[in-house]
Amino acid sequence: MHIGLIGGIGVAATVVYYQRLTAAVDHMGGKLDLTISHGDILPLIRNNLADDRQPQAEIFARQIDRLRDAGCDCIALTSLGAHYCVSEMNELSSLPVISGVAPLDEYFVSQGVKRVGLLGTRSVMTTRLFGQLKQTEAVALDDEIDTLGQSYQDIAVAGTCTDEQRVQLLDAGRRMIVNHNAQAIVLAGTDLNLAFDNQSPEYTVIDALDVHVSVLADLATGRRNLDEVAMSK
Repeated sequence: MHIGLIGGIGVAATVVYYQRLTAAVDHMGGKLDLTISHGDILPLIRNNLADDRQPQAEIFARQIDRLRDAGCDCIALTSLGAHYCVSEMNELSSLPVISGVAPLDEYFVSQGVKRVGLLGTRSVMTTRLFGQLKQTEAVALDDEIDTLGQSYQDIAVAGTCTDEQRVQLLDAGRRMIVNHNAQAIVLAGTDLNLAFDNQSPEYTVIDALDVHVSVLADLATGRRNLDEVAMSK
């Protein structure tokens, strides 16, 4: 199956999607058919902060049409925060949209995790992953959502993470474990690998990007078909 990715939102996350998806498909012994459409993170940030869903959905729809014309069978967003407008995007999309959010609940259950702490964009933390967790309870540091959300935004735009930002995010995860009884911290922002890769926090970390990549790899290699995976709603 030919996979389409809407990338550039941000660039670092797109690179990691590409690296991990190619590695997963190679490990399965398959061949990856992939096309990436480069997007612009700055309009996405503006529209997300203003909760302007239709304009962003229209931007994505134009990219999806280009991916369709390139032969893609389905598409995925390389940003969990960008899922804020998926309902509007689905109305316009010319291809099936493979959700990066919907598979998480099932994955948490499979790991025996009932309560998770979230790090990501403001909207991801405020809405607790857009209200799509049905079997898992999610917590966030509500008094610090603006501060943490701004740090995440800065990391995504820059494509790099400073030592100060890394310490801030690692500590936020620790406090959700200690003070809010989270069993695991979910990297619910696809650029958070810049802060957490090669780190050894004394708590369980689940990278939502890896869960999404696993679904895409199954599709790419034919292990699952579109009827068997969760679509964006």
